[in-house]
Amino acid sequence: MNETSVAEEAERYLQILADPRSEPAPTECLACFVARMLRDFGCDTTLRWAQRFRDLRSPTATGLERRLGNVGGFCDCEIFLNGYRLRRELLVRDLATDELEAPVDPPPCAGVRRTSTRPCANWERRSRYDTW
Repeated sequence: MNETSVAEEAERYLQILADPRSEPAPTECLACFVARMLRDFGCDTTLRWAQRFRDLRSPTATGLERRLGNVGGFCDCEIFLNGYRLRRELLVRDLATDELEAPVDPPPCAGVRRTSTRPCANWERRSRYDTW
């Protein structure tokens, strides 16, 4: 990146941080927060949103990156590609393909205690044998 693009990226990130939507809701879980931030702002190939959640909610959770890495979540989007998925009963069937997929409007977060860095009951661990 050149100096201008670094400055522009830093300015964009500061604008995002100033946006009240970039903070977790009172009982919002890590997975729901990161999924929401990915929808609104995308992935920068880091754990930017997971770390922001941790820094705001549970700064002593120093093993978060290691724990997410253990499930294949080395960046925010990989948390969902490799680590967690919506529970099957929250998915909807695409009538054209007959495949189960995430709903357009995600379900409300089931909630967790304020300092938890665990996903809420809406999420389950992916298995390497997943077929859906």
